[in-house]
Amino acid sequence: MKKTSLILGCGDVGSALARELLKAGQHVIGVRRDVSRLADLGIETLALDITAEGALASLPDADTVVHVLSADRFDEEAYRAAYVDGIRALVTELESRANPPTRVLFVSSTSVYAQKDGEEVDEQSPTDATSFSGQLMREGEQALLDSSLNGTVVRFSGIYGPGRDMLIRQARDGRIAASNPPLYSNRIHRDDCAGVLAHLIALSLEGKPVEPIYLATDCDGAPLHEVMAWLARQLKVESTEVIQSPLRRRSSKRCGNALLLESGYTFRYPTFREGYAEVLKEHGVTVPKGELSGR
Repeated sequence: MKKTSLILGCGDVGSALARELLKAGQHVIGVRRDVSRLADLGIETLALDITAEGALASLPDADTVVHVLSADRFDEEAYRAAYVDGIRALVTELESRANPPTRVLFVSSTSVYAQKDGEEVDEQSPTDATSFSGQLMREGEQALLDSSLNGTVVRFSGIYGPGRDMLIRQARDGRIAASNPPLYSNRIHRDDCAGVLAHLIALSLEGKPVEPIYLATDCDGAPLHEVMAWLARQLKVESTEVIQSPLRRRSSKRCGNALLLESGYTFRYPTFREGYAEVLKEHGVTVPKGELSGR
């Protein structure tokens, strides 16, 4: 029989994951309030507001459950609903079932880290976020890890890819991040987000070891100035305005992906150069192969 994966919050990353799992021969069920956007994926869909009272009881059993919900807005109430109350209710529901899933994956973020002065962080680093978003995300993580389920937390760094082109637009406008002090940035392409989740699901279904926490970021946490300077060069524009990151996003840490690489995952876009070269095609820009080496 086909293995079944249930994707809760089947949006951009969830849809990319669904395509990966379909290729692997799985039965995929995508859950979101409005499933019309999933019509062309070829998966089973379930229109459901999982925050509604009693909604979780209507979820079908599955071998793997992926919680990849996004908060409705950037405020404490919305974050608590999505990442704390939501995961706790999900855990309670799944623990009560006669056939609980083999693995539950919770998509988190590197906002759980408070480090901001260029420190290196990994899965063992302290998570003492001062922002409400990081604190609540961490609370949600722990709710899963403390449960009786086989839970795995995946902390994504900044996601970019199709439709996520803020840096490209800023670079096109001649804007660039300050070079000193260096503001280390960390990112992962949307397709690698899906690839990482599919990889961990495959390991779990094959009975191979899966760690409780993974930090998922590409292999080059380059300073933001370097990334934007590279983009400006591809766009053939001159950078004329130095910008500062918004206060709530001002952070500088270097995220490590050694544990993920040790698990056997191979990045499709190992650095920002390969990933943004793909995104730039949407803007009619072809990146010369010589610009992908980083030299």
